Amino acid sequence: MSQTSASAGGPRHVTVSAEEAGQRIDNFLASRLKGVPRSRLYRILRKGEVRVNKGRTQPRYRLQDGDVVRIPPVRQGEENAAPAPTEGVQQRLTDAILREAPNYLVLNKPSGLPVHGGSGVDYGVIEALRAARPEAPFLELVHRLDRETSGCLLIAKRRSWLRALNDQLSRGEFDKRYFALVRGNWDGGLVEAPLRRDVRRGGERVVEVRPDGREARTRFTPVARFGDATLMDVILYTGRTHQVRVHAAHAGHPLAGDERYGDEGFNRRLRELGLRRLFLHAHHLGVTLPDETELSVNAPLEPGLQAVIDRLEAQHG
Repeated sequence: MSQTSASAGGPRHVTVSAEEAGQRIDNFLASRLKGVPRSRLYRILRKGEVRVNKGRTQPRYRLQDGDVVRIPPVRQGEENAAPAPTEGVQQRLTDAILREAPNYLVLNKPSGLPVHGGSGVDYGVIEALRAARPEAPFLELVHRLDRETSGCLLIAKRRSWLRALNDQLSRGEFDKRYFALVRGNWDGGLVEAPLRRDVRRGGERVVEVRPDGREARTRFTPVARFGDATLMDVILYTGRTHQVRVHAAHAGHPLAGDERYGDEGFNRRLRELGLRRLFLHAHHLGVTLPDETELSVNAPLEPGLQAVIDRLEAQHG
């Protein structure tokens, strides 16, 4: 990384190195403006105060070798620093690690914890992991899971591995499988329906099936049937936001515990059986790693979800 001089209190202009290339601009800023809340970082991005090659940019933009980033002066005292992840959260994630090697780790992400902070959330999985391992030179998300979803989450420990795995992910070379409990007795099948993000419905931002949406394909295969509910094994061929939830609802079989796209009556029935969250769990992750070894990891259902399955089996066994 090289950096041009700047006047006192003025913006910095940072040239991105080959080693830094591939990371998102929001994460790049977070590493250089430590202690500044994510909400503040997203605000300066939205206002155009951060520039890449003299142009405005979006939080999702991935930096390229040689990009010149304008970082505005941000006073730490403008806002209170975001609360640090608690020791309890840090330990919970440490205990959730399923597999670890020098270049990556896989953990069984808990439901209810976002993968990263921002949008009113002080911290997520990646911030808590970094807090738990302050000596780690690099920790970054390879992919994402919705806040309500639990299961296999892959973290890169080297930037070169992050870039290689991101390329594989974009080519659809990851084998990602989920367990989802859906309403009704469903034979499943392939759902192909384009999805559009950022649709407003009653003031809430949702994802909808729209002709002008992005291509999305999901395969649902029944694993067990419980009268008015079916446990599905789900394969994602694309990785759109809320894809499993929206495709299941579009097919007429919404997920249990889904407060946004689900069925209130079905959710009420499952609450009576002890379901306290969305029933969506990333149970398997497989990929050929950059060193050409095979990664295959399975994440067990958390006890709360397994207890719901046990009660359904007792009722319909």
